[in-house]
Amino acid sequence: MQFYLREPALLPAIAIIVGAYLIGSVSFAVVVSRAFGLPDPHEYGSGNPGATNVLRTGNKAAAILTLVGDAAKGWLGVFLAQIAAQRLSAPDWVVPAAAVAVFVGHLYPVFHRFKGGKGIATTAGIVFALHWPLGLTLLTVWLIMAFGLKISSLAGLTAAVLLPLGAFYVFGNSLTAWATVPICLLLFWRHRANIQQLIAGKERTIGQ
Repeated sequence: MQFYLREPALLPAIAIIVGAYLIGSVSFAVVVSRAFGLPDPHEYGSGNPGATNVLRTGNKAAAILTLVGDAAKGWLGVFLAQIAAQRLSAPDWVVPAAAVAVFVGHLYPVFHRFKGGKGIATTAGIVFALHWPLGLTLLTVWLIMAFGLKISSLAGLTAAVLLPLGAFYVFGNSLTAWATVPICLLLFWRHRANIQQLIAGKERTIGQ
């Protein structure tokens, strides 16, 4: 009998998580490139549909819009999940799960044959939605390293390492903090080719 009482509460939770994944599945690199008449970002440079690769076309406006769009969808996915979870009295794990879902949507988007980006900008949006001071701190680290060393991947990986550390400091031993662990691991997984290039001293610089 208890199962049937709990089952209705599970449906809104699943809907929130699926909704977050679908929001994450919108690839702004592809959308913006089509709007600007640029080539498919999968077909040049690193082949990664992200702001850094779009910048290789020389169109700074398109790259900025891609960056903002990918960050905004991360923020929106979590923000809407927070509102929906509160109104529907969803379990505590729903918002952390939605944060991971919107991130996975960016990496493996159903709308783009599961060929997504590497997730740095979307992660930034997620963190700003969860705790904006932590997001601002990590963004500052990224900006200092990105503009100082001109290597986007290294800046992103440094912020990725600091993400779970900062999350556990802010949220304690909570589901929200633990949600940042798979995000961090997936960031490193998606940047594995960049890590090899960094070790070999052959990683592309921003705009190269």
